[in-house]
Amino acid sequence: MNSAILGISAFYHDSAAAILVDGEILAAAQEERFSRKKHDATFPSGAVRYVLKESGLDIADLTAIAFYDKPYLKFERLLETYYAFAPHGLRSFMTAMPVWVKEKLFMKRMLWEELQECEGKKLRRKPPLLFPEHHLSHAASAFYPSPFEEAAILTVDGVGEWATSTIGHGKGTKVRILRELFFPHSLGLLYSAFTYYCGFKVNSGEYKLMGLAPYGNKDSERLEKYKRIILDELVDVRDDGSIVLNMKQFAYATGLRMIDDRKWEKLFDLPRRTPEGELTQAYMDLALAIQEVTEEVVMRLARTAKQLTGCRNLVMAGGVALNCVANGKLLRSGEFDDLWIHPAAGDAGGAVGAAYVAEYVWNGGQRKPRVNGMDEMRGSFLGPEFDDADVVRLCRKYDARCKRYQDFDELCKTVADRMADGQVVGWFQGRLEWGPRALGNRSIVGDARHPEMQKRLNLKIKYREGFRPFAPSVLVEDKEEYFALDKPSPYMLLVAPVQEKRCNPLPTGYDGMEMYERLYHLRSDIPAVTHVDYSARIQTVDRETNERYWRLIKTFKDHTGYGVIVNTSFNVRGEPIVCTPEDAYRCFMRTEMDYLVIGNHLFEKKEQPEWQEKKEWREEFELD
Repeated sequence: MNSAILGISAFYHDSAAAILVDGEILAAAQEERFSRKKHDATFPSGAVRYVLKESGLDIADLTAIAFYDKPYLKFERLLETYYAFAPHGLRSFMTAMPVWVKEKLFMKRMLWEELQECEGKKLRRKPPLLFPEHHLSHAASAFYPSPFEEAAILTVDGVGEWATSTIGHGKGTKVRILRELFFPHSLGLLYSAFTYYCGFKVNSGEYKLMGLAPYGNKDSERLEKYKRIILDELVDVRDDGSIVLNMKQFAYATGLRMIDDRKWEKLFDLPRRTPEGELTQAYMDLALAIQEVTEEVVMRLARTAKQLTGCRNLVMAGGVALNCVANGKLLRSGEFDDLWIHPAAGDAGGAVGAAYVAEYVWNGGQRKPRVNGMDEMRGSFLGPEFDDADVVRLCRKYDARCKRYQDFDELCKTVADRMADGQVVGWFQGRLEWGPRALGNRSIVGDARHPEMQKRLNLKIKYREGFRPFAPSVLVEDKEEYFALDKPSPYMLLVAPVQEKRCNPLPTGYDGMEMYERLYHLRSDIPAVTHVDYSARIQTVDRETNERYWRLIKTFKDHTGYGVIVNTSFNVRGEPIVCTPEDAYRCFMRTEMDYLVIGNHLFEKKEQPEWQEKKEWREEFELD
């Protein structure tokens, strides 16, 4: 072993840890999967313990530890921002300062205290502690594990220390940042402001806003009106993709809110939607307006990255890189030959990025040549895995009943048959996924052909808003049979149209229908994964990276003729994706799932003992 690097992200949202040994990623996980608190921002003790255990190393064995941003630079930005906007923001300043003075200004000391607690004993050696900049960590996470020897790099999020967007160039072991956009001018924060205004939670509800946008009326005068207001009153979009926000219309620089509600209500002639409030057409049109503006900014930034670097490949990271609608349009634009997005593009991915910076920039590591266009993320299956003994303990604890199949093919045939009958199955296999998407190891699956499947999954399994779309998992070799997509999409980060031959014609007056009338119209022969605009957020499944999931879908195809199924994350609304077999069984029993598969074990709901809880379980999870 020449090097071992521990990467950590923490204290904002989606804390995580990752470990590289000789430049190879061995393990990575988000703290929320262990703590069961969604978007957990605390120090990732559980994740650190896990990645160290997976690597077989102690902290003293590490070459370096890398934290994903520079706290002093962030503090400088905080002070300069409050000074620039004074006397506004005094309340926010008084709220923030005690935390910084007590904890964050002494980050090194705090990290060593937390790491020693993880170790459970006095550290026999303290490795070097490194602090790469936030957007350098994002850029590294996007480039180093990508399948490219050289690429343009685009990172876009809310804010790091000062930067909110960067354009960079990666080649071999070198990453250079060429352009930066600085706080408070931020595409991520602009999108989050609309997330808040439309009644969703900032830093977690942005994907809901993206899912709501297709319900907007593309031909309406209101949509054009909203876009004019955004571009005339809120943001100046430059030709190179840089933006200047009108800070008189935003409160996040020094306030405890994203915006002043009264100003926006006057601007849009629309009250801010309350959480769980009615979703009228006006909010759908507003969601579409900001989505289209976001797509245009991303497209202009990407063109600038191409001009500056001369590269035909693009890699992306940062929270805005999770906007898979914008990603799909960027890929289809033909600006680049190929596009790769880090599967944990948000703050969690900063842990991997920081480790890569330490390995290649600080340690002088050598990057391995790319082989067959494959990336280095191991399919993003980097979390804990469990064995038969864990299932035996689960059954003993809950008196659960299951059947163990010796033959995995026989299990797949049974599950495929149940799915074809309209049953919903929890599918738990192998190592836990890294990133926000379930990719076939902690998934809830069903038949994409079933006309009631989307409704049932939303209302009876996930307990969430009915408008939310579901993703298809499709055999990579069959992707073009169902979708207008000629590139793999292994991490569910690209949206593409459903093939026209699979689509049904729109009924008269479709755009004027109520939301749920449009939602439940059978748009194609795979209606459970066809969104209202005839698109889908696609996961392609490759036998090389996830053989068991591939075999399930292949068996379903052999049974039905369709090499595509519904895939949603194994959790309920407000809960992190399940990590352990016990998490999975608990979620299975709390919902109207029909079957649960853990490894080679099949649990049928009607055979389980009555499920009892001491309190209302939904109170465990904060709705997001």
